[in-house]
Amino acid sequence: MATTLAEDSRPQKPLPLVTAEGAQLQQLGTGFAFTEGPSADLKGNVFFTDQPNDRIVRWDAKDGTFSDWLKPAGRSNGTFFDEKGNLLACADGSNELWSIAPDKSAKVLLEKVDKKLLNGPNDLWIRPDGGIYFTDPLYRRDYWERDPAMQQSGQDVYFLARGADAPIRVAEDLEQPNGLIGTPNGTTLYVADIRGGKTYAYDIAEDGQLLGKRLFCEMGSDGMTIDSDGNIYLTGRGVTVFSPEGTRIQNIPVPAGWTANVTFGGSKHNLLFITASKSVFGIKMRTKGVFPSWSE
Repeated sequence: MATTLAEDSRPQKPLPLVTAEGAQLQQLGTGFAFTEGPSADLKGNVFFTDQPNDRIVRWDAKDGTFSDWLKPAGRSNGTFFDEKGNLLACADGSNELWSIAPDKSAKVLLEKVDKKLLNGPNDLWIRPDGGIYFTDPLYRRDYWERDPAMQQSGQDVYFLARGADAPIRVAEDLEQPNGLIGTPNGTTLYVADIRGGKTYAYDIAEDGQLLGKRLFCEMGSDGMTIDSDGNIYLTGRGVTVFSPEGTRIQNIPVPAGWTANVTFGGSKHNLLFITASKSVFGIKMRTKGVFPSWSE
């Protein structure tokens, strides 16, 4: 049973905006089919997916150019970099989790649970010790060549410990988990239940279990990220930012039909990089992106 963050613990005065003073949203690129899953490397270059075109695209933080980085790419959705510079990807076109090395060679990390294929891994986050949390909803794609039916008994959240062959289910009571993000110290995980219209916060146990489920905010999300102040960024109709206590700080409107995902990029890690339908956008922020503690 989820508990709600105490209203009386929230600040009464408006919190400062997270966007930099005078910053304006800019369209960085367009002409894609559907953009998703952005992740930045330590230099601030952003890698994002263009699912219908089955590719991962690289945005260069120095000159703002785009280039195809990997194609085909397993119809990948969410991505996240590990401590070795491998790009982990939710390859939902093949019901798998992939690890893509800097030389672009890909290996399958996981494809089955209880001898059954995954539904379609959607988003993932790597905690400081290398353990992986990922969501496994089902979104049937017109371009899939795989079996589009539900493969697992539910749409759940999993944890794959470092070096483990099989994951454990850590949340089975959400309607349709989608985006997730954790704090860089590995103590708290935020999971969006997009169909349920809510986002929850959990305490992370050493064995990967999620404890102390509590309602974070009355809003679901597609993708998510976190900044240097601990604020949580949710997507859908633009980008909506909440304080660590669950107070709504700001909405950043995005002129696209659907804002799918978000991350921090750029050489100073203060550019909010937004994937939205056929385009990607950027806006300068007062805050910065963060990396797990292994990157320090």
